[in-house]
Amino acid sequence: MKTRWLGRLEVSAVGLGCVGMTSYYGQADEQETIATINLALDLGVDFFDTADRYGNGGNEELLGRALSQRRRDAVVATKFGSINGPNGEPQVNGRPDYVAQACDASLRRLGSDWIDLYYLHRRDPAVAIEETVGAMGRLVEQGKVRHIGLCEVGSETLRRAHATFPITAVQSEYSLWTRNPEGGMLDVCRELGIGFVAFSPLGRGFLTGTLGDSKTFEAGDKRRELPRFSPENFQQNKILLDELNLQAANAGCKPAQLALAWLLARADFIAAIPGTKRRRWLIENTKAADLELSPSILGKLDALFQPAAIKGDRNAAAQMTALEG
Repeated sequence: MKTRWLGRLEVSAVGLGCVGMTSYYGQADEQETIATINLALDLGVDFFDTADRYGNGGNEELLGRALSQRRRDAVVATKFGSINGPNGEPQVNGRPDYVAQACDASLRRLGSDWIDLYYLHRRDPAVAIEETVGAMGRLVEQGKVRHIGLCEVGSETLRRAHATFPITAVQSEYSLWTRNPEGGMLDVCRELGIGFVAFSPLGRGFLTGTLGDSKTFEAGDKRRELPRFSPENFQQNKILLDELNLQAANAGCKPAQLALAWLLARADFIAAIPGTKRRRWLIENTKAADLELSPSILGKLDALFQPAAIKGDRNAAAQMTALEG
């Protein structure tokens, strides 16, 4: 497996997003998901992404169990700051005292003495970013955390945070059909020597070419709520898949592999964390790291997946308000 440098942290170019192993995308089989995590390590995938919010902590616990005998072989990234309010409504908490509490709780669930990369999941607008990041930096000084990062922030927030304590990586949604980071964030990461971690690099499964619209998802699958998967938007977006399938055939690979290879070709400081809970898809995804795409194919994909061609927002309206990036 090829690797990428996120600041001073080296990780596999293709990592593993774990959110779907306990929540968001329907039911999962724990035996299969643990087997998937261990196979990932065997294949050279060492970068695992979770969060305290996923499965109300259950995702961290699952990852901790899976890595109990192989913790030193893995680079574990987790997140804090995205919480539920009294009535279950989404809220954020970036207060310095909460930073320390959340970290200790994640360490217990992970069964680990350290976190390799600790992200602020969502910025708290009521707290200066310098205060939150300062508290995160103290965790590094205490040895509980090795590197810190931010999720879904804007360029100015990133600059202010990095001036407070070195930021190793920014995580945001980035794929052929979500290209917001190209509006300046990638340039800032390059300038400051910060890595970029792309979540949902397969468009929440859309770019695999194997999904139907929201009506086809099982109960509990969060894609039922996403505008891009509504029946009317999905049918229009699906037109793009015909060309993606054609280009994948020309490149001798699967559509998902082509989408991941396109992403990794954007910059050498980008790592991708496609999510899966099945070994079959893991094996397919890892092979993307070795693909070398021609300038012709890259150019065709760029032209095809222009933002204006995508129908529907990437998140529901209530969620979009919490995003800077």
